[in-house]
Amino acid sequence: MTRQNKYRTRRLFDLHEFIQDHFTKSDWIKVGYLTDSVELIEDHPRLLRSLDFKDDDYEGNSLQVLSKLISESSGNLHELEHFVEAKKATMTRPVREVPDFVSTVHTATPDRVITFAPDVFRIPDKQVESNVLSVMMPFESRFNGTYTAIRNVCAKLGIACKRADDIWDNSILIQDVFDLIYTSKAVITDFTDRNPNVFYETGVAHTLGKIVIPITQSVGDIPFDLRHHRALTYLSNTEGLLKLEADLEKKLAKVFG
Repeated sequence: MTRQNKYRTRRLFDLHEFIQDHFTKSDWIKVGYLTDSVELIEDHPRLLRSLDFKDDDYEGNSLQVLSKLISESSGNLHELEHFVEAKKATMTRPVREVPDFVSTVHTATPDRVITFAPDVFRIPDKQVESNVLSVMMPFESRFNGTYTAIRNVCAKLGIACKRADDIWDNSILIQDVFDLIYTSKAVITDFTDRNPNVFYETGVAHTLGKIVIPITQSVGDIPFDLRHHRALTYLSNTEGLLKLEADLEKKLAKVFG
């Protein structure tokens, strides 16, 4: 082996050592585009699969693909090194401290916190409001009595009660919904009729660590996995809504007291 080939092989091994420890599936795809080798990477029978499942053969698969990339073009070695150096630079940047802690279930930041970056909506540049209750329910006229009952309780306790159709800060409704959940201290979710939007919004609220208060006209409408959460049941007639007001007043007084 010539000195030049030895040097090239050493550079390959240095790249491989970093890549097998730090590359993600996205990194491999990016490298594929940079080296015009997307098919080689995506069509390899084991490379991405062994990475996903952390299989023992990933080390060999990654070295095999790297070797082929470099053998196909001498310029690919430079592209790989440049990409790896750029990735190293991002890894050595100081981690920005998370300024906001949006959970209203925990009174203090726990030891382990999940940082996430959603694609469907943006994290709003807003603070949690300690006096805001948001309501997630179907936008149907037959729920007007329920919403009025909730608002009556909030007015009595001095709580700001909001629903997504009360605001229009964004062009996309789901962003308004997310903003509202994000900034609320607690969230009421009405599971009546198993509305899929309410299910989705409940998941968002739980993910953000919000105090969720489920209500429903039928316990059977609550997903089985959530039935351990104590729900307030009510009827939609006048007597039932008055009972809902009484039950909610006790609950909200504890939450916002």
